[in-house]
Amino acid sequence: MASVRSCRSVKPGASPVKYRSTRVGWAALGAPGRLSIQSVSSSSSALGRDRRTDTACASSSGFLGDGGRITMRGGRRVVAMCTASLDAVRPPPGAAVAAGAASAFPERAKVVALVAAVMLLCNAHRVVMSVAVVPLAAQYGWSSAFLGIVQSSFLWGYVFSSMVGGALADRYGGKKVMAGAAALWWFPTQERATAVGISMGGFHLGNVVSFLSTPIIMSHIGLTGTFAFFASLGYLWLAVWLFNVESDPLDSHTISKSELQYIVSGRSASKLQGNKFPTLKELLSKMQFWAIIVANVVNNWGYFVLLSWMPVYFKTVYNVNLKQAAWFSAIPWAVMAMSGYVAGASADFLIKSGFSIALVRKIMQSIGFIGPGVSLLCLKFAQTPSVAAVLMTLALSLSSFSQAGYFCNVQDIAPKYAGSLHGLTNGIGTVAAIVSTIGTGYFVQWLGSFQAFLTLTAGLYFSATIFYNTYATGDLVFD
Repeated sequence: MASVRSCRSVKPGASPVKYRSTRVGWAALGAPGRLSIQSVSSSSSALGRDRRTDTACASSSGFLGDGGRITMRGGRRVVAMCTASLDAVRPPPGAAVAAGAASAFPERAKVVALVAAVMLLCNAHRVVMSVAVVPLAAQYGWSSAFLGIVQSSFLWGYVFSSMVGGALADRYGGKKVMAGAAALWWFPTQERATAVGISMGGFHLGNVVSFLSTPIIMSHIGLTGTFAFFASLGYLWLAVWLFNVESDPLDSHTISKSELQYIVSGRSASKLQGNKFPTLKELLSKMQFWAIIVANVVNNWGYFVLLSWMPVYFKTVYNVNLKQAAWFSAIPWAVMAMSGYVAGASADFLIKSGFSIALVRKIMQSIGFIGPGVSLLCLKFAQTPSVAAVLMTLALSLSSFSQAGYFCNVQDIAPKYAGSLHGLTNGIGTVAAIVSTIGTGYFVQWLGSFQAFLTLTAGLYFSATIFYNTYATGDLVFD
């Protein structure tokens, strides 16, 4: 039954009344348990002449968003403005999964597991080249500078595809465009950092899988066969994704009513409003947005230096063979996969405990930059590959805290445009990743050492920490 909190009646012949209504239907939706929200503004100046009247009820749970109304036809000659709970709308028998069953394995757990899986495959594809360049460089006599160009080539397509993908995800949803966008739609604010941590954990785990498996696969089916193997896994994932996940929980056939209400009530209301996308001038005029850009640039700079050059680093500095280099390179990424989840869960716990979003983001980002900066400076004192691997592990595991810092901060300041702004900032960050990947090769060729470039990277980490803590915010900036 609906829980009515307030109600007022308008007698026939009363003064004109304006009200907003939302049509609700089950059969036309094709998705049991889903509400179709279509706000319509209408007015009646002669209620006494119309023998049909409306009963308009607002959702007290926030499920319909600001201004949402459930409209039901009635035969009375009054108009009642009521506040009702979601229980007033019932799906057909058997339409939604029982709440108890859903709580055992909620739909959003399935979504984040699949997102983590595709992130794993994404980075596994990338790392194949990081391993393959070691024998290729020896075979063809590539210089360190040219090696950097080859390593960076994988990133060239990211610059624009991330921008376009983010914008399309905002418009059409994550299922058709981008798995990460679907994850953001499927999780309320208080769980978002954990979801990102799990997803990015899969991303980092892809490094481990590829670092360890690529030398073995290459020895059996060659380099071309290795790329084909990982590509086939990608197609397999795509089939599972398309048939099991919707872009938005409102479209899901299997989600329980309680989980759906929990997810949507945790969204920012601005997602449901139709405001205009901010201009580039407006974006660049906000230092809060610049804080995210700078953090993204520096994070990508350091991340891809280590991802692209770690096997070469161990091979060049410590003269280990390819399989040993792969093992030493895999360990840091394995730990990073776990620490990313810890970072996300810690951030969500602090927010639920009452700490401000801005403070939590700054704490996470400070750990994510100061930790790897100090670790990279200490690498010059490492005398063995084992010590170097420990320092690399510290650097990467602590850098994963950035996932609960700037990475989630876009959702805080512009939840409606999160996909587009993620794409824009990541596109800029990818340019930095290309520069750092190529720059490492030139530094090594000119100076004969990795340490100079690692010291430069540490300096960028420290500078970005100051900038982010000065200007970052957890408040809504673009509505």
